[in-house]
Amino acid sequence: MEENKIYLSEKEMPKVWYNILPDLPEPLPPVINPKTRQPVKPEDLAPIFPMSLIMQEFSSERWIEIPDEIIRAYKIYRPTPLHRARNFEKALKTKARIYFKNESFSPPGSHKPNTAIAQAYYNKIEGVKRLTTETGAGQWGSALAFACKIFDLECVIFMVKVSYHQKPYRKLLAQSWGATIYPSPSDKTEFGRKVLSHDPNSPGSLGIAISEAIETAVKGEDTKYSLGSVLNHVLLHQTIVGLETKKQLELIGEKPDILIGCVGGGSNFGGFIIPFVPDKIKGKSIRFVAVEPKACPTLTKGLYRYDFGDTACTTPLLKMYTLGHSFVPPGIHAGGLRYHGDAPLLCHFVKLGLVEAISYYQKECFQAGLLFAQTEGFLPAPETTHAIKAVIDEAKDAPEGKVIVYNHSGHGYFDLSAYEAYLEGKLEDFEYPEEKIKEALKDLPEING
Repeated sequence: MEENKIYLSEKEMPKVWYNILPDLPEPLPPVINPKTRQPVKPEDLAPIFPMSLIMQEFSSERWIEIPDEIIRAYKIYRPTPLHRARNFEKALKTKARIYFKNESFSPPGSHKPNTAIAQAYYNKIEGVKRLTTETGAGQWGSALAFACKIFDLECVIFMVKVSYHQKPYRKLLAQSWGATIYPSPSDKTEFGRKVLSHDPNSPGSLGIAISEAIETAVKGEDTKYSLGSVLNHVLLHQTIVGLETKKQLELIGEKPDILIGCVGGGSNFGGFIIPFVPDKIKGKSIRFVAVEPKACPTLTKGLYRYDFGDTACTTPLLKMYTLGHSFVPPGIHAGGLRYHGDAPLLCHFVKLGLVEAISYYQKECFQAGLLFAQTEGFLPAPETTHAIKAVIDEAKDAPEGKVIVYNHSGHGYFDLSAYEAYLEGKLEDFEYPEEKIKEALKDLPEING
């Protein structure tokens, strides 16, 4: 019988992360200090990040060694399997071969620990005692709580309020690992209180939660901030996903025609495709498709401009596709995809024509996720269903032998209330909020370049 799962042994797990910065056909636009309007220097970021991560952010080294302590923590759940989705193929009556990299095998149930563990480790060795962060759907927050417990760090999380109430079990999972978690906007920070004074019923956004987490980090002793997506060092740590996938495909003699992933900030998709991007740059015929929600269509509708990463304008300025840092997306259940911007590295890929971007409504994604669960057994996270919907569309009229690979970024077992809403016909499709985005885009800073 043909194998359904392709495994790597622990000895075969990658021992390095791949940094694509030295291999880009055009350099990444610099991160800008909003006060000086000049490229940021490492010391500018020192109040919120440990220096080891800052150096990774700007590193020109192609391969960065993974410390033994991180490798040991990774081995709790890595390497993760690559599955052949044979039953899904049959249901779709496709001639394509479909594979998925199953990142739901980690204890928090997603790809997020790949960077959470690394960030907790580097903070620990520099004497940090407490990490603050934001989380949308709770996958990142629970992952950082898990990582902080491994390295004996305190963890404070600001969870987007709409998800805090929609997804109580992710909150409880983070609390099970010892984290303190607040609904954002909260009354725990000056910025949170300011937002609540203007809109007591604000559903929150990742931009607002980032602002609260950064404020808490800057004001706290022995405290740093940890980000689960967007920045270069986060995507760097996530390349272990793509490096493993590449090895697994080589083991069975497969060459991917298309790689697909959902995109909120860009960490799972970026880490999945980056090891394959040099192949495309060298002329290999391979496509990369980023999938986002129509309610928060950053790559498909945003402007490629410099913008703040948070709502309070406390971060450096990043060149990215953005809907405006003050934009608050509708309360869709794919909370991890409700971000106004995207990773500058991923946006650079889109600008260079290396990556395609598409968007879907949430109901069609839930329908796709249920079909996948009914054929392959794994219930996907609402975020992950976006990638699955794109797989279905790509598989429809695929020629014989087309190889489709997607990143199964997380499970949906803590999202059952969302599936309940869908099955009971209570789930809404939110239209592209054009007027709100136009209003938010007026606040973009004017930066040349």
